[in-house]
Amino acid sequence: MLVAEPILFCWSGGKDSAMALHTLLLQKEFRVTALLTTVTEGYDRISMHGVRRELLELQAESIGFPLHEVRIPPQCVNPIYEARMEQALRQHYDQGVRKVAFGDIFLEDLRAYREKNLARMGMTALFPIWKRDTCELVRYFQANRFRAIAVCIDPKVLDTRFAGRELDEPFFRDLPPNADPCGENGEFHTFVFDSPIFRWPIPVRTGVVVHRDGFVFCDLLSVEHSAAVIPSQGPQPLRPAREESALSARTPKENSINE
Repeated sequence: MLVAEPILFCWSGGKDSAMALHTLLLQKEFRVTALLTTVTEGYDRISMHGVRRELLELQAESIGFPLHEVRIPPQCVNPIYEARMEQALRQHYDQGVRKVAFGDIFLEDLRAYREKNLARMGMTALFPIWKRDTCELVRYFQANRFRAIAVCIDPKVLDTRFAGRELDEPFFRDLPPNADPCGENGEFHTFVFDSPIFRWPIPVRTGVVVHRDGFVFCDLLSVEHSAAVIPSQGPQPLRPAREESALSARTPKENSINE
């Protein structure tokens, strides 16, 4: 009987991570040992996506894998990021893990960067959805009943009203022609609140929308009852996006949307 190879999965909390993990689990040849996620210090949020750490923990609990958080400072420079990632990866290497999986789709420079850093440690990278056509991935997303919300958008590409919308049929239909359907060029980042790899959905609701560091973030809040999961019928009504200074009176927990 073939023994499944241990593999670490780099988890962002978004749809590409979820589809890549789903694809990986279907292959049966790997055993995921943990989810690895970077969290920004002081903000307690997933780096780049700006999602609260408590929602990340709820995702990991629903998936059923251990969560390994890598703490990085705000506006983290590469040397610090690489040092902290290496420290985290060493722990898994010492436990016999030699492969790390990512949800990247087609960015060659990012893949080369990951492979180079892992090679220094004697580890290799795996990309389960690499070079998949992004229109086909959207169909895969829909057919397998993944559900996600756009939590960060680039206003240079998308209207700010995309922030906080669920990735339903109208969302994809409303994307401009110059936007990649999966947001692979950074047009938008997402939070998955239900998927085939979840044992139960993550109850969430949309919160305040803010501009920060050239991006627009929609805060997500956890709620107690699954009935409060955002419905799929059309885009959600949102408050107008506000500048960060308008939130200055809020507590650090409420005001902390990271890069």
